[in-house]
Amino acid sequence: MKPFVDYHTSFDLLDIRVGTIVKAEPFPRAKKPSYRLEIDFGPELGIRRSSAQITAHYAIEDLKGRQIIAVVNFPSRNIAGFLSEVLVLGVYDTDQNVVLLTPDKPLPDGSVIG
Repeated sequence: MKPFVDYHTSFDLLDIRVGTIVKAEPFPRAKKPSYRLEIDFGPELGIRRSSAQITAHYAIEDLKGRQIIAVVNFPSRNIAGFLSEVLVLGVYDTDQNVVLLTPDKPLPDGSVIG
């Protein structure tokens, strides 16, 4: 018999929110091709930064104004001298390149996924 796992409780530990990319720039110091992002999560959280390996499918000029979904309560990570504060969520395609998870309709920045 498999042990009982309360997935609802485990999911509640994650704070996943909608944000809008307000700035994107190259991140040449990263080991793998990446961008540095600044993302607006609304008045409660404000602007947070992230490093994202999304260069295969997204040009910098196409990212500003795009809404994304991110985990906002993981500890910050120092990536090549850049403090990444949130984890932008995506799915790997068949070539192992990241495709961003995005809402299909505009939502207020900071909207909670749950």
